[in-house]
Amino acid sequence: MPEMFKSRLFWIGLATLLVALVLPAYVSGYVLGLLTIAYYTAVFAMSWDLLFGFAGEVNFGPTFLIGVGAYTAGILDANFSPGLSIWLCIAAGALAAVLAGVVLALPALRVSGPYFGLTTLVAVLMLQNFIVVAAGLTGGEIGLAVPDVITIDAKANYWIAFVFMLFSGAILYGLSRSAIGLILQASGQDKIQAGALGFNVTKHKLAAFIVSAFFSGLAGALMVFYMGTASVTTFVDVGVGVQIIIAAVLGGRRTVIGAAIGAIFLIAMGELLRPLGELATLIVSVIALAVILFFPDGFLGMLRGGAKA
Repeated sequence: MPEMFKSRLFWIGLATLLVALVLPAYVSGYVLGLLTIAYYTAVFAMSWDLLFGFAGEVNFGPTFLIGVGAYTAGILDANFSPGLSIWLCIAAGALAAVLAGVVLALPALRVSGPYFGLTTLVAVLMLQNFIVVAAGLTGGEIGLAVPDVITIDAKANYWIAFVFMLFSGAILYGLSRSAIGLILQASGQDKIQAGALGFNVTKHKLAAFIVSAFFSGLAGALMVFYMGTASVTTFVDVGVGVQIIIAAVLGGRRTVIGAAIGAIFLIAMGELLRPLGELATLIVSVIALAVILFFPDGFLGMLRGGAKA
């Protein structure tokens, strides 16, 4: 029997997949909408994990790339609809995020550690400021109304987000297990030694940044045409970035799949505890802190039975 069939994680993952496949037949449109948001957030978290979990670069500004993708797609649709296809707007959003990622990565990768993190954080603050200053184009603090959506059918939106999450996860997971992923891990643990072995560390980290930017921007653009609006609080705010980072660490850093689990958990718990008001945030934060402290490998580490000594 192949080793994967002996793995508890394999059977848990298979059961979860089956549940996700049959859910639309048994739950309300509201729940499907919640899961749709969770699946897009999962892609944000997986993209972030590729850069931090494997490349070892602390990116405090995941929402910079998400925001560029979302607002590019939204602005194009708002100004050129109905002449411009939604799918062209989405593709343009992903491309804009990649270009923005390259522009940010080239100077950011010249530094490391907290300086890299600060560079990405400043990029988020600059984007927030631009959105407010250019309110005539972006909608400012009120938000940008997008005239078109992909579909108003809750089940269709669910399947689009679900398939996109699976596709993104497969690509990112495969990349993390490839030669590029191994080089990223080596450079993340010891940049100097990896360079001494002949690996072009900067080139591989730039490649990771570009891939992360592509999926972040694409997810942001798709989410705009699900929600019908783009706003700072939804796509760019630092608090959104913190939630993405917590999701990735909570699910299991350097696993990609764990980041998706963490994102879905945070969205689901936030909704279940919503009746508690502000107390809900405290409870979720305590749970996240406990997992990070006692199970540093996250939820996947818990499933493997690995507690901190």
